[in-house]
Formats: sequence, C-alpha cells, structure tokens
Amino acid sequence: MSTTPPAKTTAPTSGQHDSRPVKIACRNVWKIFGRGADEYLRAYANPGHDDLTNAGFVGAVRAASIEVRRGEIFVIMGLSGSGKSTLVRCLSRLIEPTSGEVLFDGHDLLKATERELIDIRRHKMGMVFQHFALLPHLTVLGNVAFPLEIQGVGRAAREQRAREIIELVGLKGRELYFPRQLSGGQQQRVGIARSLAVEPELWFLDEPFSALDPLIRREMQDEFMRLQNVLHKTIVFITHDFDEAIRLADHIAIMKDGEIIQIGTPEELVMQPATDYVREFTREVHQAKVVTARALMRPTSTGASHAGRVPANARVHSFAADIVGADAPFAVTSDDGTVLGEVCREDVIGVLAGRRARS
Repeated sequence: MSTTPPAKTTAPTSGQHDSRPVKIACRNVWKIFGRGADEYLRAYANPGHDDLTNAGFVGAVRAASIEVRRGEIFVIMGLSGSGKSTLVRCLSRLIEPTSGEVLFDGHDLLKATERELIDIRRHKMGMVFQHFALLPHLTVLGNVAFPLEIQGVGRAAREQRAREIIELVGLKGRELYFPRQLSGGQQQRVGIARSLAVEPELWFLDEPFSALDPLIRREMQDEFMRLQNVLHKTIVFITHDFDEAIRLADHIAIMKDGEIIQIGTPEELVMQPATDYVREFTREVHQAKVVTARALMRPTSTGASHAGRVPANARVHSFAADIVGADAPFAVTSDDGTVLGEVCREDVIGVLAGRRARS
C-alpha cells in the first residue's frame, strides 16, 4: 500500500497579491465511491489512484484543495472522468465528500444542517448544467421565475425580476415563448437567466456551452463575459476545453484521476507547467493567447518615447498588430495608469513565432 501524498498543488506564481476575501474553499477533500470508503481512508491516509482501484474503490476526488476569491472566475478542467464535476458537486454538497472541509464564507458546509443547506442553495448559489433542463410546459418567463416561486416570492415581484433578467441575457421579447420555440443558444440563455433570478453570490457552471455548435458557443462565451462584467459574480466553471478556459478564467485548476495537478493563471500553466501532463495538456495553446504584456515587459529605457500604451494584463494577441507596425516600444501600465515598463516589438514577434517567452 502506497501512502505517498498526491503531488503538491502549485500555487500561482505571478507575484500579485489578491486581497479579495475567499468566497468558497475546500481543504483536502476526498470522494471515494465504494462500500467501506470511510474506513479505508482512515486506515490509509493518502492512497494513490492505483491503490484505490486495486482495492475496489473509485477515487473520484483525491486530496483536493482550492480557494475561490470573491468576484473571480475559477475554472476546473480536465478530461472526462478526471473528477471535475464530482468536485463541484462536493463544493455544493450535492454529493457528500468522504472527508475534508468545504468552507463557504468561512463556514464549513459539511457541518450545515439540511435546512441550512436548502436555504444556502435557494438564496446564495446558482447552478447551470450542460443540459438545460428547462420545464417544457412553462414559458421563458415561467422558467426564469420558477426559482423565485419556489422561494415563495409573490407573482408580481417574481415576474418583474424575471423580466429584468430576461432582458439582461438578451431575450427581451421572447418572454412568452416555450423552450421548443427557441434555439439551443437561446435555451441556454434561459438556463443562465433562471440561475441568476435568485441573485446568487456563488455561481456554478458545469460545461454549460459544450452541447452548443462552435459559433453559438463562442457567442455564449462573449455573453457570459459581458454578464460577468456587469454582475461581478464569484464563479466556478467546469470545462474540458482549454481555449474556453483561457478566455474566461482568472485561475485554472487542472485535474487528473481525481487529483488537482496544478493551479495557476492561464499564463502560468502554459509558461510554467508543473508536470509533463500539464505541459502536454497545454502544448497546442498559442502563447499569444495567454502571455501578457507584464510577462514581456522590460525596464523603461532612459528618455525612451513610446508609440502606445498597453495594460499590464493585456494578452499579446490583443495588441500584437498595433505594436508590430509601430516604430517604438509600448509603455506597459498598471490599472491606475502608472508606467511599469515597456514591451518591444521583437519580443512580441518572438511570441507570435512560437518562441517561448520569458516566464
């Protein structure tokens, strides 16, 4: 029996301190399926994937620890069977973890009563899944207002709130349509609107766009980011698509065989992979999509003139065309406009050509 702990999760290495409070976190969470899993885990504190399999168990989540800060988009990704959906269900206690802690605003959800859990899910959590699960006999308005009806909100108030959310997701004018009268993308918007109707503090999305055609999926990603810029929700988002993850994520956790292999920003995962698995997972990602101006910047030259300015967190692909045609470096600026350094055309061209940027 191996008792070697799983590989250590790699913390973000950007050097930027995030002072936002932690909204939800889990610490050393395990979910093992099989009779006697509790006793087995007490006897063998850190069983490996093969150990569990040989003992007749399924190690769906193994020693998982994450922190999701208020207002961020935290993406959990991995191949099918990696444990990402199980982990999210443990975070909401839709599935009971075998062991560990799940903290919501500092309170351990595993110690909450059933009544307390119901109240939290109804009023503080929103969930959107891959399959829209709309009620076919209800209109768009009825579907979006349904969670408020469950809460006991009066008809006038819940329909007013539903109309506001329907407009927010771009479906104004379709309030009286039934799900069968909508396209796939429109149905997904209804699912998103329904989850937002209760004004959740924490939003879980489990591969919400994976069933959509590529063009509609791209449109929904754009819509999702527009909504986030307006609402500033704390979001845990599951996907197996790295391109989708790097478009949306502040931080990404990569899972394999129930274990979190590495956590970091998209840039950190591509530029500083902790394992060969992460390196292979991110191998096809074009660096220009993830490398930021901050990663490329150099100290500002004495007396230098700049052809433009670019935010430190801007990714190369967003300003490459402008700087390649410029005759001077661009100033790299902080959120308040302070010049932090400069980025040069030749460094950008190197990223576009596929040469590994400085990490």
